[in-house]
Amino acid sequence: MNWITNYVRPRINSMLGRREVPENLWIKCPETGEMVFHKDLEDNKWVIPASGFHMKMPAKARLVDLFDNGEYEALPQPKVAQDPLKFRDSKKYTDRLKDSRVKTEQEDTILAGVGKVQGLKLVAVVHEFNFMGGSLGIAAGEAIVKAFERAIAEKCPLVMFPASGGARMQEGILSLMQLPRTTVAVDMLKEAGQPYIVVLTNPTTGGVTASYAMLGDIHLAEPGAEICFAGKRVIEQTIREKLPEGFQTSEYLLEHGMVDMVVKRHDIPDTLATLLKILTKKPANDVLAKDLNGATLPMVANA
Repeated sequence: MNWITNYVRPRINSMLGRREVPENLWIKCPETGEMVFHKDLEDNKWVIPASGFHMKMPAKARLVDLFDNGEYEALPQPKVAQDPLKFRDSKKYTDRLKDSRVKTEQEDTILAGVGKVQGLKLVAVVHEFNFMGGSLGIAAGEAIVKAFERAIAEKCPLVMFPASGGARMQEGILSLMQLPRTTVAVDMLKEAGQPYIVVLTNPTTGGVTASYAMLGDIHLAEPGAEICFAGKRVIEQTIREKLPEGFQTSEYLLEHGMVDMVVKRHDIPDTLATLLKILTKKPANDVLAKDLNGATLPMVANA
């Protein structure tokens, strides 16, 4: 036993009133290296104030920011089979689920709610990336389908905020089955005559991109978001060629016609309200939405 480390130092620290400082009080900007106090980042909707870099935003904060006065009805998480394949790699799948539930205080990666944006009722579905990389499994697929069914029942639009690494490998083929299931749900909403808008966030990849994330009536994207099926590194290793600068970013996809608008996070609620009022033929003359370049959306008065 080291008596200096185990006894003397703790006694000195207690007398001086020294406390352990949490490691996450300051966040480093990936672009500039600037250190930002976590409260300032939260107050600015997880956007670095100086550089404008869009950090990942927690799902609960996303819904509070989107809906009027932060008020919404959270949709219940459907009960599904846990670990149907009894999967284990370096760690049991059940243990990974427990860790993610403690970390995020969510049952699975999908959080959905019903509320109003500038008085217009809609259903919003958000991926929580901190829950196993926002991966799509049975629980997530079922939650998405139920959200679409709720939007159909409420006769209102649905807005999707994907942020995912793709299908959840721990559920194998059962995870991949969620791709056609969610695609059918999208078709059901469109058959009901309700708008479906997707707001692509960083990152949106894999099976999520190959299904409901790219089936919207309109696709918005946050600045700098990575949007792809296979990652840049995988493609470069496969074709043995260097890809263009900014490849698979939201700006690159906008330039090549895969995304309709790149919208800063602060402008997303207003932009969605304008678009949905146009699509649902409601007056939109109170709202002006701007894209990344400052261009104004066309106004519709008394549509």
